[in-house]
Amino acid sequence: MVVDHRFQHLQQIRETLAFLTYPLQLAADFPVSAGRWVEELTRTRSELQEENRRLHEQALKAQADLQKLESLRAENLRLRNLLDASYKVGDRVLIAELSGVDLDPYRQQVVINKGSSSGAFKGQPILDAKAVMGQIIQTTPFSSTVLLITDPNHSIPVQVLRNGLRTIAVGTGRINALVLPYLPTNSDIRVGDELVTSGLGGKFPAGYPVATIAQIDRSPDNAFAQITAAPTAHLDRSREVLLVWPVPSSPPFSDDARAQQ
Repeated sequence: MVVDHRFQHLQQIRETLAFLTYPLQLAADFPVSAGRWVEELTRTRSELQEENRRLHEQALKAQADLQKLESLRAENLRLRNLLDASYKVGDRVLIAELSGVDLDPYRQQVVINKGSSSGAFKGQPILDAKAVMGQIIQTTPFSSTVLLITDPNHSIPVQVLRNGLRTIAVGTGRINALVLPYLPTNSDIRVGDELVTSGLGGKFPAGYPVATIAQIDRSPDNAFAQITAAPTAHLDRSREVLLVWPVPSSPPFSDDARAQQ
């Protein structure tokens, strides 16, 4: 031992033995090391799964919040457009919301959340931010049924804004189409002409936008032109509408009144 301590003769033998026994040490330590590795791997995988789940939930909540903000922005824009439309109309108006839609494909009707308790009445004109939508056909104290201008049972007196030509626009049962069945083939009407209410009949005040001429077929075999118009109102998208009370005009002077002047 003294000689080995002084001259390191056994150092090489110890190194050789350590080299030879190292695999045995690894084998003996493998179950413990493997157990720790599996435990760490399992814990890491579980933590990653939990973090992934938490991030997924946060992403879903963020998307929901974003959709809600977008919905509020769109609603704010619609209300601003309605407010602008009410100023343009100039008559007394009240904003209402759609609360139901008739699912019958042969009827074009919606239900709004204003009724007779709010002053709504049968025959009252209904508008959106763009144009005429229809008129009330039935009221309850807290709701009203609106017949859209595209319903087959609805017709509305209109005139061509360009030249004042008067006619009747009739619903087709399709949400995007009206027809003008009573104009002769030689009528002065063109694709792109704007139609507004004529005021005849007393139900719709004059001057409200109704539709735009989309197609004209002047067949020489027919006495009347086949004319299709696209409604200006967003009948399939509007959520808020305007109930309109026309401002009564000043009554004309009677003969007795003139005599008193």
